[in-house]
Amino acid sequence: MKNSKQLRREAKRLFDWCLVEGVLNDAKAREAVQKVLAANRRGRYALLSYFCRLVKLERARHRAEVESATALPSSLQAVITASLERLYGPRMNTSFVLNPALIGGMRIQAASDVYDGSVRFGLASLESGFENRN
Repeated sequence: MKNSKQLRREAKRLFDWCLVEGVLNDAKAREAVQKVLAANRRGRYALLSYFCRLVKLERARHRAEVESATALPSSLQAVITASLERLYGPRMNTSFVLNPALIGGMRIQAASDVYDGSVRFGLASLESGFENRN
């Protein structure tokens, strides 16, 4: 049986094979999984576990969620989407969600970064500032 370091290396090679011009190709990823399962090798499930982790990280890298207390006009949505694509690269999958609990402002989670300009966050940080003084 291979050790985890070798399996991670193989999973990375498999993942790199699934990239087409720097973008993950879903058809190649499915084909890779099917070939690994068909090979019936020992350690195939651990290899696929590492591979799935890489795929999830890649998908998260190209996903953004914008939360706002009220519906944003389409012109503002287009500006936000363009800005996120400029910062994080093309092919960003941006979704807009209503969250009345924010009270006002907006919260953006892009890749692993969070930009929180909501009133709720401001109030929470003000409250923690007062608690730290006592």
